[in-house]
Amino acid sequence: MKSYTQYIWMNTSQRYEIVNITGLVEQHLEKSGIKEGLCLVNAMHITASVFINDDEKGLHKDFLKWLEGLAPYAPEKYNHNLTGEDNGDAHLKRTIMGREVVIAVTGGKLDFGPWERIFYGEFDGQRRKRILIKIIGE
Repeated sequence: MKSYTQYIWMNTSQRYEIVNITGLVEQHLEKSGIKEGLCLVNAMHITASVFINDDEKGLHKDFLKWLEGLAPYAPEKYNHNLTGEDNGDAHLKRTIMGREVVIAVTGGKLDFGPWERIFYGEFDGQRRKRILIKIIGE
């Protein structure tokens, strides 16, 4: 069994942003040479997420609006912010949207269902954060 590990960096221009990273993951899958296996993509920061959904801009706006309703940016609202931070909401948003995804690799391609794509969700942006791509298989 082969293993391929790559770290990529994100630095969004907005505090909240959803970025399609499917093409980047596909490039690394090709580079890995793995044809059958699993691909893990992990947001390695506690205020960011990786998730799979449809690449439709209205839906992305809906996600951000929905998350803001559940965990609004309000520095005075969260006990976490008593430590000097202002990102208590971002931790909650990340928990809701998830830490990572695992995608089957079949025939050297990501084995998606219709419309599925991989997204990086940023909830405390404008600084450098790391994403792990780990691919294992034959």
